[in-house]
Amino acid sequence: MTVADRVRKALASQAEIEADEERADALGVPGCCPVAALPHRERASVSGVLRSVTLRPRDGVPAIEAELYDGSGALDLVWLGRRRIAGIEPGRRLKVDGMVCQVAGRRTVFNPRYELRARPGE
Repeated sequence: MTVADRVRKALASQAEIEADEERADALGVPGCCPVAALPHRERASVSGVLRSVTLRPRDGVPAIEAELYDGSGALDLVWLGRRRIAGIEPGRRLKVDGMVCQVAGRRTVFNPRYELRARPGE
């Protein structure tokens, strides 16, 4: 580790430290790519932690919306026709797979396949 790396690490904010940890964790999951590098209109796999989960109807249809964060960026996940999904809660780690699209300028995956991952210490 260079002197510049040590200084940057010593002066990093808590948010920067957490982002570095999330990026390192996400890179350790085989087949996943960072949110910041997701291709538009292609299938992709991403790993990260859920920062928020809300029930928000879309055109009268129940929908669960969640924000997945991997340290490089955020990805919106939307499950249509669902009011609740067991295990989908803030703080939960997931690996998701689906078609990436842009909705209101944000990367979004509708009805992604997902795999619950162990939380730190589990």
